[in-house]
Amino acid sequence: MNNRAEQKKGSRGLMVYSSKTGNTRKLAQGIHQGLAEVLGTVRIAAVEENPDPAGTDWILVGFWADRGNADPKALQYLQSLEGHKIGLFGTLGASPYSDHAKDIGKRVQALAAEKNTVLGCFLCQGRIDPALTEQFKTLPAGNPHAMTPERMKLHQEATTHPDAKDIQAGVAACLSMVTSALPGAAP
Repeated sequence: MNNRAEQKKGSRGLMVYSSKTGNTRKLAQGIHQGLAEVLGTVRIAAVEENPDPAGTDWILVGFWADRGNADPKALQYLQSLEGHKIGLFGTLGASPYSDHAKDIGKRVQALAAEKNTVLGCFLCQGRIDPALTEQFKTLPAGNPHAMTPERMKLHQEATTHPDAKDIQAGVAACLSMVTSALPGAAP
């Protein structure tokens, strides 16, 4: 085994995720499985467990998008962290390539960077909470969130996410993030 592989196997990582409808949990579990194949044991916990980050080389924090930001539980956990190397991953109903997604990524990274080193952020589309879809259907036509045929199509397309491709992309993105945080990695 080469020295770089030994470093990877010896890394101490923590994954913490917040999930409301199961999207972010599914993404977190898929990323966890992919990282464990390369890095060995990686701790994973729901944010409600409030896992202690002491002694970690890196932390991945998963969130679901809520009103243009990370969800409240993920935000609270992020705000509790100081002096860590943090990678972010999340799910949202919109396209991960949309301006809305880019704004969310920037906002969450800026918050995490206040007291930590941010390694990057990966976002993917997730299934939209059916209750939210129904709520949008009741909004008047002039409301910016009112259900239109185009918006309904987006909601329907989102029902298949996160899918295997999303998880594969999440593994690759998160592996790149954590590899940069390993002891001896180039700055």
